[in-house]
Amino acid sequence: MTTRVFLMVAALMLLPAAAGVSQQIPAGTVLPIMAGRSLDSAKAKPGDKFSGKLMQDVLLPSGERIRTGAKVAGQVIESSGPSATAGARLLVRFDSLISDGKHYPITASLRALASMVDVFYAQLPVSAFDEYGTSTSDWTTVQVGGAAVYLGDETVRDAMDIVGRAPAYGVVTAKLLPAPKRGCPANTAEGEREQSLWVFSPWACGTYGFEDLTIAHHGNTPPLGTIQLTAPKSVHVRGGSGWLLRVVSPEPENQNPPAK
Repeated sequence: MTTRVFLMVAALMLLPAAAGVSQQIPAGTVLPIMAGRSLDSAKAKPGDKFSGKLMQDVLLPSGERIRTGAKVAGQVIESSGPSATAGARLLVRFDSLISDGKHYPITASLRALASMVDVFYAQLPVSAFDEYGTSTSDWTTVQVGGAAVYLGDETVRDAMDIVGRAPAYGVVTAKLLPAPKRGCPANTAEGEREQSLWVFSPWACGTYGFEDLTIAHHGNTPPLGTIQLTAPKSVHVRGGSGWLLRVVSPEPENQNPPAK
């Protein structure tokens, strides 16, 4: 066997292995997921695994597409119940995305969190049942955060202003908009390209449909990727809830979790 033929055969043998190596998702990429299981600060333990599935195709700047249904996995970092000086808290991290046999290590912040009920209603038309129309293309829905989706003309609107596109039922793309009063200040990089938002408004930020739950740390500032949820009595997020994640640059070394 000649040297050239040998090298060609060796390269072909390496292709299956290369398909499974780690890939990179650019910082700033939004990942809208639905949680697959419930998280409860009274029961969760450090190291507990959990995951969700991507609810809308995500198009990367390279042209690569991450398909709906991709698995986004994470783990519990810390969990504690209420004390005399503080309420309950739950610290979690998302660390990987698996799609079509490819493994993407990620560090992700949490921009918005919607309850299972709010996710459900965001997917229903606002008109009366007998006015639903013959197909979902006739529907008008309201996103988590208040944006209106008009499937008839494929637009997402804030009052009369068009802020995004809705090319199909359950598919919404828009540039993220700041919501400083809810904890998401203006960020020039966030508005550079359209993102996949699923049931969320472009300005969705914080929690929706939870009585006392707060995102105490989004994970977009040090410690990067560490998401802290707090509540007076217990942090409880049911399976079926919606998480609007945003990929951030990997965490620097020697970062500590938020102070208790």
